[in-house]
Amino acid sequence: MFSLRNKTALVTGAASGIGAAIAEIFAQAGATVWIADQNEAGGRAVSGRIGGKFIPLDVASEKGLCASGANRRRAGYIGQRRRHRPRRFAAQHHLRRPGQLYAVNVRGIFNCCKAFAPAMLERKSGSVINMASIAGVIAVRERLAYTTTKFAVVGLTKALALDHSSTGVRFNCICPGRVETPFVLARLKEYPDPEAAYREMASTQLNGRMLKPEEVAAAALIWPPTNPR
Repeated sequence: MFSLRNKTALVTGAASGIGAAIAEIFAQAGATVWIADQNEAGGRAVSGRIGGKFIPLDVASEKGLCASGANRRRAGYIGQRRRHRPRRFAAQHHLRRPGQLYAVNVRGIFNCCKAFAPAMLERKSGSVINMASIAGVIAVRERLAYTTTKFAVVGLTKALALDHSSTGVRFNCICPGRVETPFVLARLKEYPDPEAAYREMASTQLNGRMLKPEEVAAAALIWPPTNPR
């Protein structure tokens, strides 16, 4: 397993599903993990299970995220002398579009990068892994809004990677197919025949099944590599 000893990771949406699985595998790899989520009960449960630290966070709130990012930066730099001027973060403009889906999937990721990437740029190291979807690579039927947001995540990540390619900070995204998360399982219960609906959803995947959250978490741990050189 890759070692994340002496590393700190902030995992958003970590109260359940993919986020919880990523938080757990990062903790197993030795990282100090901050569990960030609006679901306080779920977030504290994950935090207690892995020995992490919980922080209530709404990624769609730029004000709250920037304040949280400032607090994390101050905590990380107490007693350290700053020897160089921080490089300006490329994404300084604001995004304004309606819709909760866009607010979470796109603006939420934008807000997180804007809040936490500057500290990484200042110390010239760090890794940002955004969660996109296969829908961000190919269009998915009857999922126009979702597909649009995931294409935006892929494009945003590529732009950040290009703009900061020489800084020592890496920007990547993972684009999984359908994952068997609590959200998906809850939606299946709305169908007249949940088991048949599950089989139908699984059959649309290239390998004939849904991914497990732990499989996506493993990709977050080993890709990109902790030492790419």
